[in-house]
Amino acid sequence: MEDKKTNDFNAVIRHYDALVDEGNDPVFDPPMLREYMDKWDGQAFIEAMELNQEKSVLEIGVGTGRLAIQTAPLCGSFCGVDLSPKTVERTQKNLAGYANVTLLCGDFLTYPFCETFSVIYSSLTFMHIEDKQAALNKVAKLMKPGGRFVLSIDKNQSNTIDVGSRRLKIYPDKREDIENGIYKAGMKLIKRQETELAHIFVAVTV
Repeated sequence: MEDKKTNDFNAVIRHYDALVDEGNDPVFDPPMLREYMDKWDGQAFIEAMELNQEKSVLEIGVGTGRLAIQTAPLCGSFCGVDLSPKTVERTQKNLAGYANVTLLCGDFLTYPFCETFSVIYSSLTFMHIEDKQAALNKVAKLMKPGGRFVLSIDKNQSNTIDVGSRRLKIYPDKREDIENGIYKAGMKLIKRQETELAHIFVAVTV
């Protein structure tokens, strides 16, 4: 019998699988919706990664590739991880034109990565992670010396997301907890930017 934590975890997978089944693919959002999403991770978010062809990149919560389709061409190698099998399948189609892309289906916290990365980034994904410190610790462990971590968290403090008839439990991110957690993980926070809807953090390994 599944416990509540497992049920919540599986509900996240079912939710994002269902979004794909419903035809929801942010890669093809109209300009107005893209402009709205920029309030979390627009051009300033991309530029904060300081990407070039020498860098290896990991995106936590790659989704259908909304950000990856912008970042993959700017780096040497790109890896994206996501919980939802149907989402990863869609991302493989969306990013099929890029030879430097590797996609993984699994839980970032438990996935046995066999490499480290120059840049790790994530947007609107940490809300699905209950143990924020464990996630930040793993980010620090997976970064190369001098690596860079860019994170966008939602200001919304609700503990649920309602999409149609589905109600999804989430773990809202608190700015102070993320900021303190970055230092506890052994990284150095070099920039924090506030937008209308998000807090964006840029940290480096020390």
